[in-house]
Amino acid sequence: MTGRFALFLFLAFASFQFLCFAADDDTVFYESFDEPFDGRWIVSDKDDYKGVWKHSKSEGHDDYGLLVSEKARKYAIVNDLDKPVSLKDGSTVLQFETRLQNGLECGGAYLKYLRPQEAGWKAKEFDNESPYSVMFGPDKCGGTNKVHFILKHKNPKSGEFVEHHLKYPPSVPSDKLTHVYTAILKPDNEVRILIDGEEKKKANLLSGDDFEPPLIPAKTIPDPDDKKPEDWDERAKIPDPSAVKPDDWDEDAPMEIEDEEAVKPEGWLDDEPEEVDDPEATKPEDWDDEEDGEWESPKIDNPKCEAAPGCGEWKRPMKMNPAYKGKWSAPLIDNPNYKGIWKPQEIPNPDYFELEKPDFEPIAAIGIEIWTMQDGILFDNILIAKNEKVAESYRETAWKPKFEVEKEKQKVEEEAADPDGLSGFQKKVFEVLYKVADIPFLSEYKLQILDVIEMAEKQPNITIGVIVSIVVIILTVLFKLIFGGKKQPRVEKEPEAAEASNKESTSGEKTEEEEKEENAAAPRRRRRET
Repeated sequence: MTGRFALFLFLAFASFQFLCFAADDDTVFYESFDEPFDGRWIVSDKDDYKGVWKHSKSEGHDDYGLLVSEKARKYAIVNDLDKPVSLKDGSTVLQFETRLQNGLECGGAYLKYLRPQEAGWKAKEFDNESPYSVMFGPDKCGGTNKVHFILKHKNPKSGEFVEHHLKYPPSVPSDKLTHVYTAILKPDNEVRILIDGEEKKKANLLSGDDFEPPLIPAKTIPDPDDKKPEDWDERAKIPDPSAVKPDDWDEDAPMEIEDEEAVKPEGWLDDEPEEVDDPEATKPEDWDDEEDGEWESPKIDNPKCEAAPGCGEWKRPMKMNPAYKGKWSAPLIDNPNYKGIWKPQEIPNPDYFELEKPDFEPIAAIGIEIWTMQDGILFDNILIAKNEKVAESYRETAWKPKFEVEKEKQKVEEEAADPDGLSGFQKKVFEVLYKVADIPFLSEYKLQILDVIEMAEKQPNITIGVIVSIVVIILTVLFKLIFGGKKQPRVEKEPEAAEASNKESTSGEKTEEEEKEENAAAPRRRRRET
């Protein structure tokens, strides 16, 4: 028994030594902010950056971080590395923590990994124009809600640096807990984005499907000098030239006619107006007939009409005309001259180049340059490592204990605020909905989905309605994907179909805008019943 225990201690000690050695060997840069940052981090002297950075404890912890202390300010601070870090050699892990202690409605919480600056550049000159290699981290404002990963890459042909944005990046967690963001760059051109150690996005740096614009240009481009021939017919369908309007098709028949079968309801008050003078209204003492005109009493609803089916002149209600067919048009047939949608011919792209690996610029400094409407943003445990295990170790030892404490405290507060546990349930629902918003095929609707989710977070009682709305969006997208390319053949309309078609072809936006104008122009009338 004693021998086994001794062996266990030996293995544990050896593992510890190995981890320490690996961490020391593979940790390129680490900032815990346990000590004041003065001297290591340089605050920009530029006039735009008035925000005050503070060395402050994270709420509820003894752990310190770098704090954004004021609202509605621009902030800039930078740390020059002892020597540049190459992104071309093996794997590189970029990791940091941030806690949005007062939430984040509009602002950034990302890091910029600066490339070597021009000769003579000083850290105090750091600003938004300082060139970077990678920009990574949360950003949220208006329609923007994403964890950026932007690579600035030098075009080998033009020599210009171009920003390449990760497509469909993950959303920013919506709570006020400490979260850890990790970007892993692999030698096989793979990049992985983790939030709290969970993979949220995997991409290939050289894939046009993953970055916009792609690092590698298209091999061919549309010929800018190619012109569409004059006789090119793009109409898939044309009106049938042999079609003749039926003899019984009356284009002049009105859409609505009076209902001859309608009978005036018993008790209708023909001689009573819908509105009468307010008997309690009096002429203001300062009313001047010469300057203000003749004073008239304001109107109120006629109280006699409240008990009656209606007041004023009775008219028969309108009903749909069964003889209505609308304007006749010939049905569509396949166009025998149809050639398809014209596109210019493709020619070799003069700007095309091949690339086996990105030509990364090294990281010479780490900067935080943000504009935010919220205070209370806390940065901590900034890490650059050459080994994923090192980043994982820091997550387990530096981040996870804080996160677990915050999560438990949040749970207690939610249960106290809502004994039935509904808030906790809604939070899980919102977490799922944020993941749904990140689904690539919903990217066209991502902003609308995020707006709806944020509305529900502010008004929890509409959570079910939000779920239904997002389900409708998903079903709409799926329907478009399945049926979007199909066109229904034009057929001669029956009365009902003609009516619907006529509404679509003649009204356009009328259903909302013109109808509002008509309603506004028409006098208010009590509903007549038959």
